[in-house]
Amino acid sequence: MEGTPLLPLPEGMRISQIQTTENGLVIAIDATHPTSCCPLCAERSSSIHSHYRRVARDAPCAGRRVQLLLTVRKFYCRNPFCERKVFTERLPAFVEPWARMTMRHGEQITCIGLGTCGKGGARLAARLGMHTSRQTLLRRIMALPDPPLGSTLYLGIDDFSFRRGGQFGTILVNLESHRVVDLLPDRKAETAAAWMRKLPELMVVSRDRGGEYASAAAQGAPQAIQCADRFHLLKNLGEAVEALLAHHLAAHRKRQTQAALAELAPVWQAKRAARPSPKLERLQQHRREERLAHYEQVIALRKLGLSHAAIAQQVGIGASTVQSWLAAGTFPERKPREQASQLDPYLPYLFQRWSEGCHNMACLFRELTEQDYQGSYASVRDNILRLLPTGRKNADSSSKAPALATARQAAFLFLRRPEKLRVEEQEQLSKLRQINPEVALAYELVQQFAQMLRTRSGEHLDGWLDQVERSDLPELQSFATGIEKDKDAVRAGLTWWINNGMVEGHVTRLKLIKRQGYGKADFPLLRKRVLHAL
Repeated sequence: MEGTPLLPLPEGMRISQIQTTENGLVIAIDATHPTSCCPLCAERSSSIHSHYRRVARDAPCAGRRVQLLLTVRKFYCRNPFCERKVFTERLPAFVEPWARMTMRHGEQITCIGLGTCGKGGARLAARLGMHTSRQTLLRRIMALPDPPLGSTLYLGIDDFSFRRGGQFGTILVNLESHRVVDLLPDRKAETAAAWMRKLPELMVVSRDRGGEYASAAAQGAPQAIQCADRFHLLKNLGEAVEALLAHHLAAHRKRQTQAALAELAPVWQAKRAARPSPKLERLQQHRREERLAHYEQVIALRKLGLSHAAIAQQVGIGASTVQSWLAAGTFPERKPREQASQLDPYLPYLFQRWSEGCHNMACLFRELTEQDYQGSYASVRDNILRLLPTGRKNADSSSKAPALATARQAAFLFLRRPEKLRVEEQEQLSKLRQINPEVALAYELVQQFAQMLRTRSGEHLDGWLDQVERSDLPELQSFATGIEKDKDAVRAGLTWWINNGMVEGHVTRLKLIKRQGYGKADFPLLRKRVLHAL
């Protein structure tokens, strides 16, 4: 191409005029090459038939639109055996036949479409001085040819979701070139197997622990070695450990709660049986003396022959009280009032639910209401705070030891390298291992498998499986049973350098591309954009 200050042109073309308009730049270009080749017979001709003008859009200049007025020629074909007598001059490196834009302008529009989306790309193009529409962007993307498949020896395969939990597809990655080689519209074994049959040279297939891709590799590439992904192996182990720890932590917390309740019961009984205060005792004594004086007055008036109604009116008490006092024959002492509460009949149920791990006061109140409890929520809350072991703040709360981790947190501690744990994490791990001998044994087995995975020493897998089989840990035994069904792929995953981390990275980029289309693009467009991703 000829170097010009404004824009490069192919050999045999020159700028004849530049005009500035309100819409941008208009540049007139003349073809100057003396000869041209016939597109049918490829014979060169110098016989000019006529001239004509083409209008084409070019890449913008300084944000301004550029329109080219191309003056090109028609030539006579001098080959007597050629069917075409007159042909149009071709500009193969600059503009295609019948095109309304230059090739470099079309490439820029295509790149914008690949990097953004339909509507977003049209808005960006307008900012850059390009006049295009979202339909043009999508049409140019779909017109791109598929990249050549080439030689694929190491293949990574994984699924992705078009819609979470609904429809899924398959992504295939060349682990040597780090490029996506294809997308499949589903994750069925038959579809993936049919694709793999096109690659007879395939040597290794890296996959997750799912059975669909294992079946696809066995059917479509039986000569290839299947390699289980190490991340998914560690993830499956973590799920098994979490289930084991959840069981033991629940039992441990239940024992702690029962011990706390046992310690608290005498305190509660002491609170219930406590004597009233001296002030209350004096008040009760004054009321007894007043009541005794009324009784003696009733007895005296009865001896004078007054009726029950007359005595009640004169003393100022009820007639039924006069009748009961006279029938008793002696002064009726009042029984001491029992400090009973509407919640007392439900306290055993509260103790039971608390020991089971339900520490939500609103939930406990709803359960008591369903059992015909007529008291208030405040009464339930106050009695729980007073009688049951809750997280009340104390002056020495900062000196208390931190609570045990949850099952999920504890599983992470079991899987991590011991030398990378902080001091407080090491203390937590030590407390967890002291809960039960089974927990300590599980930690040793988990660390052995994690070390085998990190150092890629798959030759120790059989020995580790034997240890798990001899242990009484059903969660780890279930994990080991799954490994036995896929032992060859797991051993390869624990030995080879191959893993699916690269594939997961491409899945993340695929999700970004999919969301740029606002979820409205169908699979063909998504496939084109991923295969030609910049």
